[in-house]
Amino acid sequence: MKPAHKKYIPFTPLKLTGRTWPDRELKAPPIWCSVDLRDGNQALIDPMNVEEKLELFHTLVEIGVKEIEVGFPSASETEYEFIRTLIEGGHIPDDVTIQVLVQAREHLIKKTFEAIEGAKHIIFHFYNSTSTLQRKVVFHTDVAGVKQIAVDAARLIRELSRPVLDAGVDLRYQYSPESFMGTEMDAAVEICQAVLEELGASPEKKVILNLPTTVENCMPNYFADEIEYFISRLPSRDCAIISLHPHNDRGEGVATAELGQLAGAERMEATLFGNGERTGNVDMVTLALNLYTQGVDPGLDFSHINQVRDIYERVTKMKIGERQPYVGELVFTAFSGSHQDAINKGVRYMEESGTEYWEVPYLPIDPADVGRQYEPIIRINSQSGKGGAAYVMQHNFGFDLPKNMHPEFGHIVQAETDRVGKELQPERIYELFQQEYIAASTPYQLVRHSFAEFTDEEGHSHVTFAGTLRHKDTVFQVNGSGNGPIDAFFNAIHGQKMDRFTFVDYKEHAIKRGSDSQAVAYIHLQDQKGQDWFGVGVSHNINLAPLKGILSAINRAVSLEN
Repeated sequence: MKPAHKKYIPFTPLKLTGRTWPDRELKAPPIWCSVDLRDGNQALIDPMNVEEKLELFHTLVEIGVKEIEVGFPSASETEYEFIRTLIEGGHIPDDVTIQVLVQAREHLIKKTFEAIEGAKHIIFHFYNSTSTLQRKVVFHTDVAGVKQIAVDAARLIRELSRPVLDAGVDLRYQYSPESFMGTEMDAAVEICQAVLEELGASPEKKVILNLPTTVENCMPNYFADEIEYFISRLPSRDCAIISLHPHNDRGEGVATAELGQLAGAERMEATLFGNGERTGNVDMVTLALNLYTQGVDPGLDFSHINQVRDIYERVTKMKIGERQPYVGELVFTAFSGSHQDAINKGVRYMEESGTEYWEVPYLPIDPADVGRQYEPIIRINSQSGKGGAAYVMQHNFGFDLPKNMHPEFGHIVQAETDRVGKELQPERIYELFQQEYIAASTPYQLVRHSFAEFTDEEGHSHVTFAGTLRHKDTVFQVNGSGNGPIDAFFNAIHGQKMDRFTFVDYKEHAIKRGSDSQAVAYIHLQDQKGQDWFGVGVSHNINLAPLKGILSAINRAVSLEN
C-alpha cells in the first residue's frame, strides 16, 4: 500500500484505571431489539416492500423478539404507511413493542406522533449526532450546541406524549447520542443526563439510552472502557436502561457488543445475520447463539435457522456467506481429515457414554439444536482423511465400517477425489463402496450352499458346510466343518487355491430395522505376505452375509494381484 497511513487519526483510548468489566461473565441475555426493518432495510439495494416487511416482522415475532424498530415514519410515505399497516391491520401482538425512529427535529417529531396513533406499546426513539467529528464538519457547533438540540427535542417529545400517555398507551422514550464512540465521554454523560432530566426519567419510568458505535473506530476493549466510564459517571444511572447499537466497520461488532455487555449494557439493537449500512450491524443470531453455547438461554428461538435464513434471503435479496457463523452452508462441515476423525470420535463418545453434555471436537454447537442436519458435517475432498469416508458411510447409509478398514476405504475415496479434482458427494462415496467391496463377485462365486448343525453333550456347536463354488468357468464342490458357519465355510474353501489367506477378524450388524432388515458383514483376511484384505457381504440371511464377505475379500485380492 501507499505510505499514506499517517493521514489517519488514531483513536485515543480513555485512561481508565481500576476497570471491572474484564472480570465479569455474561450470565443472562440482553433485552433484544431488532432493527432489521429500519437499519437493515435502509441498507438494501432494493428496500423491502410492505408484504416483505410484514413477513420479516412476523418472523421476528416468532423468533421471540419483543422490541422491534419498525421504521422512520417521517422519512418517507412508504415508511409511514407500513407502520399504519402494522397498527391498523392488527399485526402487533400484545407482548411486542414497536419502536419508531426520528431525528431531533420538530416537524419530524410531530409527524412521528401521527404515525403511532392506535399502537399499544411504543418506544419513541430520537437521536442527534454528538461526536467530535460531526460537530466539526457537519454541524459547526460545540458540545453546548448539540446538547441543546437533544434537550429541545426531549422537551417537545415529552409535551406531545402527554395526551398519548393519558390515553393509557405504554409509551417509552429512547435517546441515542449518535456517533457515541467518537464522542468525548464526559460530553456524552452531560448530554444524556440533560435528556434524562428533561424527559422526567425515574427508576420507575426508565429511559433507554442507546449508545451506538455508529462507525466502529476502536478496538472492543476500548469501547468497553467507554461504557464502564459512562455508566460510572452518569448521575441518573438508576433511571436509564443502557442499550448498544454496534456497527461492524472493523469486523468486531460481535466483540464490541459482548464486551459492552460486560461493561454494563443491558439492551442490544441488532439485525438478523448482521445486515446493515456499510459492513453491517451486529449480528443478533451470532450474539444469541454465542450465549447458547455457553449454557445461557438467549431468549430467542433459532431452532429452525435454515427457515429463518430462507425468509431473510428472500425478502432482503441478500445472500448469507458459506462461512457465516451458525447458519452458513459450510459452518458444520469438516474437510480436514484430522477434524473429521475427531468429530467422528466425539459423536461415538456421546453415543457410548450417554453424556448429558455436548462434547464433540470442532463443533461448538449441536447442529440439531438449530435445525441443521448431521449429514453435511463430513464432506469429502482431497484434504479428507481416513475417517471421513467411514463417517459418511455410517451416518448417510448405515454402514459402520470397522476401524481397521478405515484407512483402506479412505485411500480408495481419496484417490477418486484426486482423479476428479473436486468434492465427492455421499452418493458417489457409496457407489465406490459398492463397486469396491459388494460388487467384488469374481473370480469366485458361491452358487449354492447348505449348513447342518448339531450340539454335543457338552453344549458345543458343530456346523458342517456343503456348497458349490464357481471359479471362472469351473464349478466345484466344497465341504468343511467348524464351530460356526464362518469357521465351517473358511475350512471348506481351504485347499481350493484359497488357503493362503488367514482369517483375522469379523464384524456384522443390521443396516435396516424391522423384518426387512439386512445383515452386513465385514471380513478382514491376511495373505501370506502379511497384507490385509477386507471384504463386505450383504444379505437378508445372517449366515450368508459373512460368506459373501469372505469371497469379496478374496476376489479383491486376486483381482488386484492380476
